[in-house]
Amino acid sequence: MHRVLVCDNVAAAGAELLRESAEVIQTGALTQQELITALRGCDALLVRSGTKVTAQALRAADALKVVARAGVGVDNIDIDAATHNGILVVNSPAGNILAAAEHSIAMLLAAARNIAQADASMKAGKFDRKRFMGRQIAGKTLGIMGLGKIGSEVARRATAFGLDIIAHDPYATHAHAEKLAVRLVEFEELLVASDFITVHVPLTDDTRGLIASPALSKMRPHAIVVNCARGGVIDEQSLLQALEEGRIAGAAVDVFEGEPEVDWALARHPRVVATPHLGASTSEAQETVAVDAARQILEVLAGRPPSSPVNVPALSPELVAQMQPYLTVAGYLGRIAHVLIKEAPSEVSVTASEGAPLSGYTLLISRLVAGLLAGRTDQPVNEVNAIHVARERGMRISHAICSEDPGYSRYVAAQIVCGETRCDLAAAMIEGDRTRILRIDGFSIDVSPPGRLMLVWKRNPRVPGFIGAIGSTLAQAGIGIASIEVGLEEIDGMGLLVAHVDKAVEGPVRDNIARHPEVARIEMVVLD
Repeated sequence: MHRVLVCDNVAAAGAELLRESAEVIQTGALTQQELITALRGCDALLVRSGTKVTAQALRAADALKVVARAGVGVDNIDIDAATHNGILVVNSPAGNILAAAEHSIAMLLAAARNIAQADASMKAGKFDRKRFMGRQIAGKTLGIMGLGKIGSEVARRATAFGLDIIAHDPYATHAHAEKLAVRLVEFEELLVASDFITVHVPLTDDTRGLIASPALSKMRPHAIVVNCARGGVIDEQSLLQALEEGRIAGAAVDVFEGEPEVDWALARHPRVVATPHLGASTSEAQETVAVDAARQILEVLAGRPPSSPVNVPALSPELVAQMQPYLTVAGYLGRIAHVLIKEAPSEVSVTASEGAPLSGYTLLISRLVAGLLAGRTDQPVNEVNAIHVARERGMRISHAICSEDPGYSRYVAAQIVCGETRCDLAAAMIEGDRTRILRIDGFSIDVSPPGRLMLVWKRNPRVPGFIGAIGSTLAQAGIGIASIEVGLEEIDGMGLLVAHVDKAVEGPVRDNIARHPEVARIEMVVLD
């Protein structure tokens, strides 16, 4: 039974779903050392934002296959380290979208109408209407930084308040913006034209400090900025200084850089509405993201693709089904390449027939390269990190659609370069979902996996009696032969023989075959 570590008080529904088919170890917040200890022997980790999943913890996790974030943000997880160690990271980007959008609108209204300050005054026994004069938002301009899922939901809700909405998002299409009645603008125009600005971008190297002194200096003096996205997108010291100098009117902040040790000077500022990272904190959202993250863990542990991977391309179930024949073929080629290639390749080039969707090529190449590199590096290699590991080692990876009709609708070929030598492989899945190995080391062949294959490179291919001699040696060792296929041509005076055998050819039996004067090389490949 798989073991899953659940931290950060993830909603009970997620843990309950996991318990149906896994052993669940549930904890609260853990120190780094406690996390490292708890992860030993665990196949999966489920967290919210509180647990910092560091490179040190990931390196020490001896069995970890997947880290799931019950929520959208994954900045508490070292993605690069997870990828390096072949650990899949998934999140739940859809479960808290509505909660985050609603909280953004609530924070905007609270800041515009001084809700928090007036409430505090009332609780202090003061009835002071004049002090908390607010601003109407209807007819004003709302600038949305990031028109992704949450930003789009904010736009839909803001429309009902009569706001004129503009947005900046380099990746948003005009068609999407038009559906939302939003006008796309450049970053600087948004800063200059907005009465209210709400931030909905992830925290990356490009967005850290996106709104700092230069951006704040361009905003209107009566502007209010809202951040319910990620701490660090707005530079907190710059924001505090702008507030104290009266360069902007106010702010509503739900997320901070140093949570839970926040910059209290900003949080306590009289023109700031501050909440303790409550954007996703509704009971409905927490249950939804916990169940979604748990379901993805179970998918991964069952060998199926998750719906929301972070460090591999996300593929729809329909695309995965369409790619499956190509993935099966690529897996076989990777195992053959692993046996044939004895040194570090410099280049791997993969081509496939037109039926393979281009959006699935990354997974296709990962399947092949994972087989090629398995057991040959100082870290586990799988489909999560195969391309990453290959490129770290200087391998060039390329792909293309077959320039000529290969004669098969589900065909994959690979060319692997090692120094001055090239290894050409090809296979296809034909009718009835039967796989055929069509080329090995450049030799045209017709072999059907699965099974154990003995590959023998033969000098002087036309010298008779060779197959009989090999068959006799195997028979004397009690090794059965299901079939023998011979390459259709010679390459540099060499031929290839492939025998389907029922036992591994090893030890003295292999030595006897290798000593035959016509044998140049012998290898065993297991395709299951």
